[in-house]
Amino acid sequence: MSSLLIKVTEDLKNNLIKSIGAAIKGGKLLNAQIPDINIEIPADRAHGELSTNIAMVSAKLFRVSPLNIAEIILDNLAVDKSFVSKVEIAGAGFINFFLSQKFFSECLAEIKSLGEEYGKCNYGQNKKLILEFVSANPTGPMHVGNARLGVLGDCLSSVLKLAGYDVFKEFYVNDAGNQIEKFASSLDVRYRQIIEGEKNVFMPEDCYQGEDIKDLSYEFYEVYGKKYALCNTKERKDKLTAFALPKNIDSMKKDMKKYNIFFDNWFHESLLYESNNVSKVIDMLSHKGLTYEFDGALWYKATKFGFEKDEVLIRKNGIHTYFASDIAYHYNKFKVRNFDICIDIWGADHHGHVARLKSAMDSLGVDSGNLHILLVQLVKLVKNGEVVRMSKRTGKAIKLADLLDEVSVDSARFIFNMKEANTKMDFDLDLAVQKDSQNPVYYVQYAHARICNILKSVPDGVKKNLESESIELDVLTSFEEKQLIYDMALYTTQIINSAKNFDPTGITKYVIDLATDFHKFYNDHKVICDDDQIMSARIYLCMCVKIVISNILRLFKISIPEHM
Repeated sequence: MSSLLIKVTEDLKNNLIKSIGAAIKGGKLLNAQIPDINIEIPADRAHGELSTNIAMVSAKLFRVSPLNIAEIILDNLAVDKSFVSKVEIAGAGFINFFLSQKFFSECLAEIKSLGEEYGKCNYGQNKKLILEFVSANPTGPMHVGNARLGVLGDCLSSVLKLAGYDVFKEFYVNDAGNQIEKFASSLDVRYRQIIEGEKNVFMPEDCYQGEDIKDLSYEFYEVYGKKYALCNTKERKDKLTAFALPKNIDSMKKDMKKYNIFFDNWFHESLLYESNNVSKVIDMLSHKGLTYEFDGALWYKATKFGFEKDEVLIRKNGIHTYFASDIAYHYNKFKVRNFDICIDIWGADHHGHVARLKSAMDSLGVDSGNLHILLVQLVKLVKNGEVVRMSKRTGKAIKLADLLDEVSVDSARFIFNMKEANTKMDFDLDLAVQKDSQNPVYYVQYAHARICNILKSVPDGVKKNLESESIELDVLTSFEEKQLIYDMALYTTQIINSAKNFDPTGITKYVIDLATDFHKFYNDHKVICDDDQIMSARIYLCMCVKIVISNILRLFKISIPEHM
């Protein structure tokens, strides 16, 4: 699918290239390679609907002033007058394009015709893309940081699919390595404390201290009693881990389901070891001369690629590092499962790991340019103007499940998708539960519900006109009406930009702006009015706004109320 605005923009680019080419051929401009032409949306609609600065960026190349270049371009420029009503030069050489009434009318017809399909495009060309996100440590409950990662990942997945990518969503379960050993040790201490008393069994500071570890150990005790009290430590730890880890993973799946997030696959790190993938990848690096042994550990020669220090692959105790399994995991995604593009969404504390992982991929013959890692900054919960620092029960980070008990899934998904990943975020709990226009998701949902209410009031005669599609849309000439149509015309372009930048938050901002312009239109213009022709056109306009808003809410798995 493609939008009318994209077609018009592409036609303008081609015509500008032809015009400049004709000017070069005619000797009016120097013979030089035509630079890329960028067509933008002016900040002020008084300057038209589209604009290009080609005359300004090519001035040095052609050795002519931007204003003269713009005039030369216009002398040779042929435009589709059915969609472009006027072209003018502004300022030092901007070329502004004003779109015709026919454009606005046909844009509405396109939206109405495509319905739920409006916004789809083939930008991604069906490339196989794997998107890994959340991937919370399974040794404890999910927290608020995971809530933000989850929304950004899930919303990005939806945008990429709409943009034409073949998207596969994956949760990477870290069920191997040092953190699992720590998890087992923590469970072991708590289990022995139940049997021998807390005073008699010391809990090391580097163990997991949360109440969840106590709960899991007690559940194990309720099932097995003192059965494993006297067995060797390794056997007891293995039994405790085999009992507790699936419970934590199942709890994660339940949290994600409650959050309307579903993965195509939960990939277990342990599989990389069971299939010897980690060993194979380390052997490949060793064969390339990129590993060495020192002080009982195996190291990766990161300094060979300009890094300050080398990285451990296998520790003295024989346990592989996260870095080692991560190299194997990403090699698996690219070379074993043959994904074209790999996107990871990680917490900001992983920033030092990004470049090293990319260098390892290049070393293994994987183009690291196809590996994109988005780092998500911290999120703070704010209530009554103050930061909520910890859970009352655990003294640790607020659990995702607790957040969703207090805030609706709609609010959480919408608000977490309002700030770009690379910016810190304050999540206002008071705002998230408000049921008024201050709450952004309520504000957008109310625009949809308001349209539904309007449509219930449509007279029978106008309904017949709408059913017959015999609507004269050229009567929609006011600034507010055309602004609303132009907003909707931009939707597919917004999808492409969000997909290109791997940033779904642009769509959230877009739908807020669309709702704002709808509310302005509604306050300034009577929809149900005495003039049947104007009323029919405005009803048609409202129906199109309803389509776009509902498409976006559906895209982000947010409910679409018909009354509020």
